[in-house]
Amino acid sequence: MRVRKAVITAAAANQRELPLQTVIDRDGREKTVLGILIEQALAAKVEEICVVVWPGDESRYAQAAGIHGAAVRFIPQPAPLGYAHAIWCARDFTAGGAFLHMVGDHLYISGDSSPAERIVEIAEAEKCSVSGVQPTRESQISMFGAVSGRRLDGRSGLYRIETVLEKPTPTEAEQRLIAPGLRAGYYLCFFGIHVFAPAAMELLSHAVEKAAAPPASFSSVLADLARREQYLAAEA
Repeated sequence: MRVRKAVITAAAANQRELPLQTVIDRDGREKTVLGILIEQALAAKVEEICVVVWPGDESRYAQAAGIHGAAVRFIPQPAPLGYAHAIWCARDFTAGGAFLHMVGDHLYISGDSSPAERIVEIAEAEKCSVSGVQPTRESQISMFGAVSGRRLDGRSGLYRIETVLEKPTPTEAEQRLIAPGLRAGYYLCFFGIHVFAPAAMELLSHAVEKAAAPPASFSSVLADLARREQYLAAEA
């Protein structure tokens, strides 16, 4: 499996201004958040990038992309129908292939290599979908999607996902999301970087196209993916 494309979602009302903000990168240069995300995707050796935006934001985002603007495709999400729908809007762009996905309202602090590089490397080696996760305190898990699963033998920080819950309560987490090796009161939560194999978009398309209001839950799609084939979580 080769990951050649990346999808950055940035259309949500509470998200769409953040990628346009300017920060000082660790190299001391002024950059937009979007520009940093694009650079991290390119560092993961993707060849094409699209950004899902609110209709009318295309020109602002192209400007924020800076020197990469001409090489990035901007796809509008025509209605505020949620996270799953935003990714689904890029279905023609991904064209049935595996893709890197990054959310536009996160910045990823890295060491020698970016989290996106590591997630892509694992996905290509294991030939399956991989989501980045981080141990998260019980008091914060209601803000994230969370997973549990069994740790892979001989693979530090790598789990085969068995359960996916969207913004669980502490009680739900205690009952269904215990992961081996974590401190008490901590759970594995998504932090916005994934690589999805083709089956993920197939399941997502089916869920979005068949769903009545409200839109399909992204976590329910990922739970279906975990039941269908190997789907891994990598601590990063």
